[in-house]
Order: sequence, then structure tokens, then C-alpha cells
Amino acid sequence: MESQNHLGPNPDEKYPIKGNNHVQFIKPFITKPNILVGEYSYYDSKNGESLEEQVLYHYEIIGDKLIIGKFCSIGPGTTFIMNGANHRMDGSTFPFNLFGNGWEKFTPTLKDLPYKGNTEIGNDVWIGREVTIMPGVKIGDGAIIGAKSVIAKNVEPYTIVAGNPSRVIKKRFSEEKVKNLLEIRWWDLTIEIINEHIDLILNGDVEKLKQNLRRDK
Repeated sequence: MESQNHLGPNPDEKYPIKGNNHVQFIKPFITKPNILVGEYSYYDSKNGESLEEQVLYHYEIIGDKLIIGKFCSIGPGTTFIMNGANHRMDGSTFPFNLFGNGWEKFTPTLKDLPYKGNTEIGNDVWIGREVTIMPGVKIGDGAIIGAKSVIAKNVEPYTIVAGNPSRVIKKRFSEEKVKNLLEIRWWDLTIEIINEHIDLILNGDVEKLKQNLRRDK
């Protein structure tokens, strides 16, 4: 019988499911230094595009990062809008400088533009298809984002949100269970330990998982 320690795909494979070129592990596709992605997070591609192609207005000179944790599931058509999409708001919003012909001298400086910081997606987050995530949003561990939602505000861990504008549907678990899950941080365990306890992780049996991890120390 195969050891539990050897279960699971290679996280460095671009296409972890044999014969399926839509499901892509994101990390091996990343070429930009301002996008950071954890192992095993995947994007379900619509037309062969990589997730990196879905990150829009992301310019290194601005300095913002897209950070995605481990074991995230991201549906097709999900789009990340970064800070480079912002226009001036202290007067006209029209980007005169983009059209040149003498208007380029009115190029705004970074301090002239709204800046909302890094966009951060936690671990074990499920994002449905065709979601739009706005600049600077923080989505907590274990959150679920409904299909076609527009996320312009932070999402708490283990919360289900949906809609445009998005609204909280419900918390997935009790406050105590969420607290325990955030303390365990199973996604940061070695893959060997995850494999040993994968049933408990899938079933959300936090108490037994805690007991087993204490026993294994």
C-alpha cells in the first residue's frame, strides 16, 4: 500500500491533472516579482490563459503586490484590479497623459493617485468564477467568494460573501472553530503531516486534528 506521505501532486507541475490543461497550479506560471503565490493554489482557466494574465494594471513602479496563499481555488475569469487602474480624484479623473501629443507633461506622480496597498488572498480560499477583486482588498483564510461578485472591501476569515456590491452571507463556522483553525494553520504544516490528517482537514474535525497534532509532536 502506498504511504500517505507520498500522496498528492507535485506542486511544481503547471498542469497537475493529467489530460486537463484548464486546471493550473498558479505558482509555476508566475513570472512577475510583484506576484507571490503559495503552493497548491490553482486557477481554473477559461481559455488557456494563466492567472497572471488576469492581474490588470499591475505596474512595478507603483510597488503594490498581489499575494495569494496556499491551497486556494480560483474560478475561471476571476480578475484582480491593481492600483495602477486608479485615476486622480482631486480634480478631473481623465488620464490626459496617456494620449501624448503634449498631454504627457501632465503625467501624475504616484502621490497624486489613490493607493490602497497590496491585494492579499489568504489560504484555503475558494473564489468562484468571474469574480472581480479591487485594489488593496484583503481576503482572510478559509473565505468563500460567490461567483460574479465584486469585492471592494476586506473579507474576514471563514466568511461567505457574494454579490455586487458584495455582502456577507454568513460565517462558515462558530467563532471558536474559526479561532482554532487560525491557530492550527494546517496549510503551513508539511505535506507529509497534511497527508496523514487529510480526512480531518476535509471534514473540519478541528478538535481531533488538534489532538492528533499534539500527539505527533
